[in-house]
Amino acid sequence: MIDLGAAVRLIASCTDAGGVPANADSVTLTLTLPDGTTTSPAVTNPPTVVGQYSVDYTATQPGRHTVHWQFAGPAAAYADVFDVRPTDPGFLFSLADAKKHLNVAAGSTGDDDEIRDWSAATTWIVEHFVGPVARRSVTERHSFTTADTRVLRHTPAIALTSVVPVLAGGHSYDPADLDLDPDTGIVQRLDGGVLYGPLRFNYTAGRAQVRANITGAGRIILQHLWRTQRGSARGPVIAGGDDYAVSEPVAGIGYAIPNRALELLEPDRLPPGLA
Repeated sequence: MIDLGAAVRLIASCTDAGGVPANADSVTLTLTLPDGTTTSPAVTNPPTVVGQYSVDYTATQPGRHTVHWQFAGPAAAYADVFDVRPTDPGFLFSLADAKKHLNVAAGSTGDDDEIRDWSAATTWIVEHFVGPVARRSVTERHSFTTADTRVLRHTPAIALTSVVPVLAGGHSYDPADLDLDPDTGIVQRLDGGVLYGPLRFNYTAGRAQVRANITGAGRIILQHLWRTQRGSARGPVIAGGDDYAVSEPVAGIGYAIPNRALELLEPDRLPPGLA
């Protein structure tokens, strides 16, 4: 995973039909960016390394990038992908906090990228149960015709940005004329009237302050996931035991959630159907 604005080195080797490295008569690298556009940066071939080509590309868009190398003379091709994090990846806790909990020395940087990847996975798991943690902008369509209230799909919901019609000629609503319940996501008109749709709701979801039970559960989940990197030293997965014990699977997630983490998340669990 690459950070937005960082450089990523893309490398490919050209080989002939027999698998022997060979310099190509021509080579093209095509990058397909997350927005669907493509770019073909200039490729370099170190004179001392036969058949090896590289590009240092600076990531300008968050999301999935596809990489396609095409060689001619000899004919060869190579495809790959890489992902770019947004400016705010929305991690539940910082890299420093994650390393401290995992007992990784602050000056040891060899595992930093892997720890951040596991932090991202931990954040996703926690938000599966309690909704958005980091603030984010959400856009969602509600395809009703008329209704007294609407329920936003991502809670807690901090504030409405705009409510606009999906169809031409539809009615827009000023957020100042609407009431939003942050915990339930229920939106209704202050004058008691109905909402005419379909409508597109733009709003901010997340938490201004993250409760200690949520971050505590996240640390336990992170530790549990990190132990998969320690091989047999992590011990068996059984009921009882320490804080990382898992006695039963969670629908859609399996055995990724230790019992103690579930207990800590329980006070902030989303109502059924909103996970």
